Amino acid sequence: MRRTRTAARTRTAPGERDAGQVTIEFLGMTPTIILTLVVLWQLVLVGYTFTLAGNAADEAVRAATAAAPGARQGACRQAGLEKLPDAWQGGAAVDCGTAGGYVTADVDLRVPLLFPGTIGLPFDVQGHAGAVEEEKD
Repeated sequence: MRRTRTAARTRTAPGERDAGQVTIEFLGMTPTIILTLVVLWQLVLVGYTFTLAGNAADEAVRAATAAAPGARQGACRQAGLEKLPDAWQGGAAVDCGTAGGYVTADVDLRVPLLFPGTIGLPFDVQGHAGAVEEEKD
């Protein structure tokens, strides 16, 4: 003998079964959203460090070409570091050289990890600039 259920089923509106689903999906996606934002912020810091290194190298070589040959390295280093924000100055290396009437400046900066002024990534960003020596009359 077969038994049949005669339980009364209640009818629900089409949207009622999914109530709260968006909240659950959003909570599940929150770590992915946060991770994406952190990665984007780190990429912004890498790009900004490249910009800072290039600008510091330009300023350093500009100051070095205007300085006397004996004071060139000091003027180069000072001008290169002067244009950097405090958070990037700590691990910065500025070096100038002269060869055949051509002055070059190289700037190495450490890329910060998430927050400038804290620990850095294990690689440096390099900026390079060159200019012809100014003639003295």
